[in-house]
Amino acid sequence: MDHHAHHEGHANAAAPLNRLAASATLHCLTGCAIGEVLGMVIGTALGLGNAATIALAVALAFLFGYLLTIWPLLRAGLPARNAARLALASDTASITIMEIVDNSIMLAIPGAMESGLGSPLFWGSLAASLALAGLAAFPVNRWLIARGRGHAVAHASMGHGAG
Repeated sequence: MDHHAHHEGHANAAAPLNRLAASATLHCLTGCAIGEVLGMVIGTALGLGNAATIALAVALAFLFGYLLTIWPLLRAGLPARNAARLALASDTASITIMEIVDNSIMLAIPGAMESGLGSPLFWGSLAASLALAGLAAFPVNRWLIARGRGHAVAHASMGHGAG
């Protein structure tokens, strides 16, 4: 096998894994974004401090992230206890990374947390931090799925397989 064909073989084998990892990352990012935005909006609107606002946003990000995984598992007929276990197994690492990156960036951007809901700085910072959080979680999701963990577990439980 020549060098070029060898690399094409790797690229072809990696494509389904990359697609599944991208799908898993977007899935987790959706739940994180719903919770994060809701938490930031509520915390900012109530005038909570940064720590309380971030705690609320993180709690809601985990809640919505897990719910977006649990819901289709329940619809596929899994018992609630099994669905909850699968959500914890498939989403915890991804959501944790996203939350660390997202909130670190929000805190690092001067004035982002204090700028208020009507501010382009607030919304622009939040959008950028979520996008970067998704990029940070992709390689972790890919690594987990390649080893039959993470979202591969949830997909296998619904009869989809890992790839």
